[in-house]
Amino acid sequence: MTSDFPVEHVLVVPTSLFHEIGHFQGFCPDIENYLERLLHPAQMSFRPRDTVEEDPSLKQLIPYCVFRHEGRVFHYRRGTEQGEGRLHSKRSIGIGGHISSEDTQAGRSPYEEGMQREIAEEVFLETGYTEQCVGLINDDLTEVGQVHLGVVHVFDLDEPKVRPREESIIETGFATPGDLVDDRESFETWSQICLDHLLGESDSGSG
Repeated sequence: MTSDFPVEHVLVVPTSLFHEIGHFQGFCPDIENYLERLLHPAQMSFRPRDTVEEDPSLKQLIPYCVFRHEGRVFHYRRGTEQGEGRLHSKRSIGIGGHISSEDTQAGRSPYEEGMQREIAEEVFLETGYTEQCVGLINDDLTEVGQVHLGVVHVFDLDEPKVRPREESIIETGFATPGDLVDDRESFETWSQICLDHLLGESDSGSG
């Protein structure tokens, strides 16, 4: 029996390439060395999402966008409508998702196009901002993490104006990384790793 729904094809890179550049666990700020090679057209391919979710020989590249205003970070809880069942009810500070083969049709970088599409699908971003790619997240200690590689983008907002567009984004707000770390175990692993990095930044900035 065939499904009436088209199969989503998502952007992947070989896990072996990630190990060749330099395997790490947690957060890595060395973005230029990694992204130049990971986003090379010869290394990128689009594969059926349902198969790559169970294939640790491939890493799905995921833009993970953090919205910040005057040191306070946007956070939310994932409702049960959210697509990745393994993350249901977890708290998060990241907005983003898979880069789809459909993101190749806009004429610019599929990665950039996919990141902007994911933001537009998940939230209303109603303010100006500056954006910076600050690092990568790898977590091979969880099933979800073994098949994904996060690329962290920090959006510094002119005003704290972010509203959920998706019903699966609930209990939203802005808080300092220090306040959020107090409830660390309620957050998904990527957010825990991100919060540690942001907390380290704020500590070094105030020292």
